[in-house]
Amino acid sequence: MSFSHRLTEAVKSKGNAVLVGLDPRYESLPDTIKTGNAAESCERFCREIIDIVSPLVPGVKPQAAFFEQYGPAGMIALERIIRYAKSKGLIVIFDGKRNDIASTAEAYAAGILGEKSAWGADALTVSPYLGSDSIDPFVKVALERDAGIFVLVKTSNPGSGMLQDLSAGGQPIYRHVADYVERLAEQTDGSVGAVVGAVWAKQISELRSVMPAAWFLVPGYGSQGGTANDVRSAFRPDALGAVINNSRGIIFAYQKTECSRWQDAVEAAAKKMIEELAAAEHTRTG
Repeated sequence: MSFSHRLTEAVKSKGNAVLVGLDPRYESLPDTIKTGNAAESCERFCREIIDIVSPLVPGVKPQAAFFEQYGPAGMIALERIIRYAKSKGLIVIFDGKRNDIASTAEAYAAGILGEKSAWGADALTVSPYLGSDSIDPFVKVALERDAGIFVLVKTSNPGSGMLQDLSAGGQPIYRHVADYVERLAEQTDGSVGAVVGAVWAKQISELRSVMPAAWFLVPGYGSQGGTANDVRSAFRPDALGAVINNSRGIIFAYQKTECSRWQDAVEAAAKKMIEELAAAEHTRTG
């Protein structure tokens, strides 16, 4: 079953498009989770997050950097978290923003994507700025393994415009990237998608109009300022085609609530986001 098909089924099964970002910061973990060993504590925390959200949402997005910073122990924890999330039926998108040329790119893809890989992730975020010959190896491996890639098109960080908004040939660079990604999406039955930041509501609408085949991975919801109204145009008319990521706003929700258990705050935040997206979708479809 292709990645696009599996993602579609996961979203339909849970009835929402929420993606929970796993960005564990040791200093932000609940005191009851901290053991003095950062990698061990982050793994324990993410396992509990997965237990809470797996009945509610279709997938999770572990951010590799928050594990890599702890060296080999952190990488072992990341691998265990990916396998644990998959055992709970979740789609796992490895947020590593990898890229390189030729055989190096293929090695990145082979190491991360698919059940046969060391990591076993369902999809990977990829940077496009080395050009098409750096993307082709990722596409090749993804198709061989029924996995997916999400190419950075218009990212959520404030400085993204420095390059992505530059005009070239009469349109912004991100539009050139979008056109390329859309062609790949058409050729791969949607297994190549686009990263489009939640804080750019106008660009989300623009990009959806020119990228009907591509799945959107939309980061920046919640703590970065993106709202349900901002992201509603990311969806196709059939209410599919996008997953909306929220990291800190869910996993560290206990910091902004008075719940007696941090786990209850996480569950409440996930459910609140599901409700917000449903309300925005109702408004969009009238």
